[in-house]
Amino acid sequence: MPTSADESGRGDGARDGAGTRAAATRAGGAAGSDAARIEPTLTPLAAGDFKYEQARHLLWRAGFGGTPKQIQTLAGWGPERAVDYLLDTGGIAFEETKADRWDKDIMRPPSDEERRMYAEARRASNEDALARIRLERQNRERDDRRQVQEMQRWWLKRMIETPKPLEEKIILFWHGHFATSYRTIENSYHMYLQGEMFRSRGLGSFAALLKGIIRDPAMLAYLDNNDSRRDRPNENLAREIMELFALGIGNYTERDIKEGARALTGYTFVDDEFQFNRRNHDTGGKTILGRSGNMDGDGFIDAILARKECAQYVTRRLYNFFCADVPPDERGGDRDLPEGQRAFLRRLGESLYADEYHIGKTLRRLLLSKHFYSPRFMGQQIKSPAVLVAGAARSLDAPARDLSILSDAMDLMGQSLYHPPSVKGWDGGRSWINTSTLFVRQNLMAYMLTGRKPQGYDATADTQRYDPMPLLEELRAADPKAAEDAGAVVDYLLRLALGRSESAAHEALMGFMGQAGNRVTRDSVTGCLLLITAMPEYQLC
Repeated sequence: MPTSADESGRGDGARDGAGTRAAATRAGGAAGSDAARIEPTLTPLAAGDFKYEQARHLLWRAGFGGTPKQIQTLAGWGPERAVDYLLDTGGIAFEETKADRWDKDIMRPPSDEERRMYAEARRASNEDALARIRLERQNRERDDRRQVQEMQRWWLKRMIETPKPLEEKIILFWHGHFATSYRTIENSYHMYLQGEMFRSRGLGSFAALLKGIIRDPAMLAYLDNNDSRRDRPNENLAREIMELFALGIGNYTERDIKEGARALTGYTFVDDEFQFNRRNHDTGGKTILGRSGNMDGDGFIDAILARKECAQYVTRRLYNFFCADVPPDERGGDRDLPEGQRAFLRRLGESLYADEYHIGKTLRRLLLSKHFYSPRFMGQQIKSPAVLVAGAARSLDAPARDLSILSDAMDLMGQSLYHPPSVKGWDGGRSWINTSTLFVRQNLMAYMLTGRKPQGYDATADTQRYDPMPLLEELRAADPKAAEDAGAVVDYLLRLALGRSESAAHEALMGFMGQAGNRVTRDSVTGCLLLITAMPEYQLC
């Protein structure tokens, strides 16, 4: 974020799981009168309508939330400058991602000498030598697991600290879209390389990204394409590209999958580099989605991109992540969507196709549209664990404390980075919330704000004591007396943390402030935030 905007006992107000489920139900929206207010076109939001609430909404959806100063800065800029600033992921000084940060040789292939020694040990039935080789392999696997854990902490730290939040948010989107799990490939450096491809191409051409994914060592290993040969084509990668990555169910045939698998034969990798093995590639003619010819992997991708269904499918996935929950394809329940929403999705998909699949341009149209700022969608998306954790740190200025604890908590909440549950990625939405994950969510917020753990306190509780008072600077600048008034401070905090001040929440917090003598102090403000972050509404953004 810009320098001017980034100077970087829970109580009895906590609600139970039923309350959070009620809030989650609201995330689905209500039909009726709200539907009439859904803008069906790509009409941009008027500058005069872009205020605090809209800027806050933009920061949460195109990033991980923001402080009051950041929100006010973007509101003052207006929608175009604010959106363009977030989309411009270059030219801002921040920690560079360097390949040599990570050890790429932990899971390197064996050398010729090591292969020779292994072969000799097997021929001689030398159990001692074979045991040493197995132990060496186990040690490498252990070291690689440690490295991927360090990568999790590194990525989470970037989400929290980066001045370019949309860059990390789009990587998180593609990580769930092209879901690849470390548990299957067991090569941390390949997971890093895939993430860097998302970083460099994530807001550019989807065509380039899709052609990159069929050359990505992590994906090739995850879907077994490195073992696909002309006499035994493996269909996994071709199937998932059509079903989950680019077209959606119903827009291809089994014959298209088989022909696509033939086009992808010979696409493999050696160590960390893609390799096209011509000897294993099927050079025969193929027919895919109505196109015929001697197609390779790029030809397969081009046949997919030529279909407008591809643009519609990718648009829906972007829309689902950044705007509102929708089925992944039109067969998944569009009848339940208001016509204005369906019309908007069609037009946004048409714009992606017309822009030759440029993700950044389409995302800009979405983030500038009146549709995006519809009351039906604002404050209605359930926060993923990554958004919850990074968002609390960024919007409340809460200390991250121990990144290992945060990462472990994310795992308990259902989102372990680099470990999506399947090739479908995370289901998201209401699947994030259940009685178990809600308990972790509330305890984690208490930990970040106080250092308190379910058993005892973290060592950082005293060395990184949370100070919420800088959050009140914008209120104090506007009205010094309001910054000392308990009611004004409560409304201000609710507007920051929930996007609105509701009477029930206001009453609960005023009861707490009354017990504190209605004094605005470090402890009373922290207590208010503990109560707010325990509310069901805090799970939404």
